[in-house]
Formats: sequence, C-alpha cells, structure tokens
Amino acid sequence: MTLAATIDQSVGFTIASRHARGRIVRLGPVLDDVLAAHAYPPAIERLLASALVLAALLGSTLKQAGGQLTLQAQTENGVVSLLVADYKDGALRGYAKFDADRLAEQGADPTLFGLFGKGYLAITFDQSVTGERYQGIVPLEGQSLAEAAEHYFFQSEQIPSLIRIAIRHDSGEGCFAAGMLLQHLPEGEVGRERLHVRHDHPEWEHVQALGGTIHPDELTDGALPLTDIIWRLFHEESEVRVTEPVALAKGCRCDLDHIRDVLGRFPASERADMADDKGIIGVDCAFCSRLFPIALDSFVAH
Repeated sequence: MTLAATIDQSVGFTIASRHARGRIVRLGPVLDDVLAAHAYPPAIERLLASALVLAALLGSTLKQAGGQLTLQAQTENGVVSLLVADYKDGALRGYAKFDADRLAEQGADPTLFGLFGKGYLAITFDQSVTGERYQGIVPLEGQSLAEAAEHYFFQSEQIPSLIRIAIRHDSGEGCFAAGMLLQHLPEGEVGRERLHVRHDHPEWEHVQALGGTIHPDELTDGALPLTDIIWRLFHEESEVRVTEPVALAKGCRCDLDHIRDVLGRFPASERADMADDKGIIGVDCAFCSRLFPIALDSFVAH
C-alpha cells in the first residue's frame, strides 16, 4: 500500500454489539496546503491542524451530500480571537485570527485557556436536502480542542464521546495530523434507555477503554492504514463494519462570480467607497489569502 493511500482520508466504522460508532481521519498534503496560505507560528499551526482534523471527523459523518459542518472557537479578549474550520463534501478549509505579540508572551506551548481565555465552541450542522441547521454552543473548556468537543457532545447532545487528536511535524516531510472519534450510538432504538440517565453503561465503557489505548504515533503514521488501526483496537469484537474511505481535499470555495454578486447588492455609492483610486475593489479571502480584484465598471453589465 502506498503512502498516498493512507493519508488525506476518513474511514468510519460501527460496532453494533457495543452500540458504538467511530471515525478515523489522517491529513497530510491537504493540511500543508491549508497552512501554506498563512505564515502561522507553530502554536497556531497546531491549533488549526487540530481544528481541521476535528472538522473532518465530524463533517464526514454527514449523510447528505452538500451538507456542511462548521466549527468555530471564539473569544472577545483572547490571544486567538477567532478559529474557524469547516467541511463540505470532503473539502476542508480553516483560518485563525490571533494577536502575534500576545502569543509570543505565552511561550512555545500555550494552553487552550492561554490562547482563548474564556471562549466558546460552536458546532453547526447544515443539512443540504432539508435545509435544516442545527447549532450547539458550549464554553470552551478542557486542555485541548478534543476535550472541548467531548464536552460539547456530552452537554449539547448527551452523547458520551472519546476524541483523540495527534499532530506530527517532520522536517522535510511536512505536517501530519490525525484523529479518532468514538461515540455511543444515538438512542433511537425502541425500548432502550438514554445513556445519560443510566447509572452504568458497560458497553460504552468497554469501547472507551479500548479506544483510549490509541497512541499518537499510530494515528500519524502514514505507513499504517487506517483500517489497521481499527483492527488493532477492536479485533476481538464479534463484528466491526467499516465504511468506504472518504477522500479529503483542500476546498476554499471562494469564487469570483459569487464575490461580484455579493458586491453587486451594495448601492453604487458604497461600492465606490470600497474601491481604490484605480477603481478596483480588493476582496481578500481570509481562508486562502487570495486577493480578488473587482473593477467598478464590471458592475455596469451585472
């Protein structure tokens, strides 16, 4: 198996006998492409890499094509004022806004609280077919984004979850980031109790204990197929069903026609105020750092 066959993909699985589901994601060149758009310091690279892995883990659970998952961490007075990552049909994009001077004061390995202070985590699921949107918002708590997301699912969804994220940056080989999500299945079966009202739940405790043995080096090892990780963890189960891999790619979705359409909704006088002395409106995409020059006279025909 080639290295390319084990990275930039997501694989899902279910353990029916334990009423559990999971997903494993590994990013390589896609991550490098996203990070290359900005000269982020190492601490921000790790933070954004974690957010992209988390977005891929959650977004690839969407069943409807065209659906979108958006993850946003934000605070009013933190070093990082905004962190965004989203997923749509296998395409990932992300962006971080931060104060470089205050970041330098945090040292080489700042904590999540050191980066955000009292912030919040918002996770939004947009369904394409029904048009429904669901958003949950919780305080940004824990030592990592993974712990914050576990807290989100337990508080907002009453779904106990295990999330592990690992990042490795090799000189000359780029950055690798990977993660695993394990969850107890939503309680939709007739006659079953909701998990969070029970005093004990050995099915989940068993899966959680096995999943907790995953090592960061296994997750980020590009030579180790994701399906092999699943087998290593759960090979003693009676049946583990694995889905087809989902290929992941960088996908910013910024579009010249869309930007022109949005600008066209502004009054001509406001567009004129946006333009420079050459009659050009410069629109900068925060995600990919591309600058779109839009000429004022191009709106005459639109």
